[in-house]
Amino acid sequence: MSRSRLLSLSALVLALGLTAFAPSDYVVAAFSNMRPGGTVNGWEAMSLGDAPRSQYALVRDGSSTVIRAEANRSASGLIRRFDLDPNRFPIMTWRWKAENVISGGNIRSRGGDDYPARIYITFDYDPSDLSFGDRVKYRALRALGYDDIPVRALSYVWANRSSETQIVPNAYTDWVQMVPVRSGSSGLGTWQTERRDIVRDYRAAFGEDPPAISGVAIMTDADNTGGSATAYFGDIRLGTR
Repeated sequence: MSRSRLLSLSALVLALGLTAFAPSDYVVAAFSNMRPGGTVNGWEAMSLGDAPRSQYALVRDGSSTVIRAEANRSASGLIRRFDLDPNRFPIMTWRWKAENVISGGNIRSRGGDDYPARIYITFDYDPSDLSFGDRVKYRALRALGYDDIPVRALSYVWANRSSETQIVPNAYTDWVQMVPVRSGSSGLGTWQTERRDIVRDYRAAFGEDPPAISGVAIMTDADNTGGSATAYFGDIRLGTR
């Protein structure tokens, strides 16, 4: 075999090897593989203080199994905890559908901090790195029953007002930054597919590189406004650029 052919074959083998071992998507939620009416395996309830809990169930929608989330003056979520380097999997993709926006919802006020659909991505930020005042606040929130309060999180939301397009701090704490992905009534009642670069969003929100991902949560809430909302969540993945 000639030297040129040998080099070409070696290059081909190397390319195939790199392709074979390229990282695949990290599947955060495979609701489509679950049984309607069954248990949401790998996920656990996420409560918010003493607020009544929203309802979550696996249902059939068209040809796929998805999560139906219903809030009636309630607030809670489902969370899946895991540890993952966001630089390996910086792109989050998902499907969701909202049936309604919430009258009185306002991303900039505590009384309006309700959304028909949101997806949190939480990060493993060490609370000991907080300022003294924030450490006091963190301990106080834990004492009040907010066990799942994140120190750093991005909250991707279907905002209630069509004018919301910018990343803004949560009305309760700047530890959570709100990222409007959809806003207003456009697209209600139909499935929407989303794609976000979580590393770029984190840098834009917090001004630094993100630590490890610690979990992803889905949530439909209407406790602050006293309203109601119904939404559906499909599969969620983290992948490469």
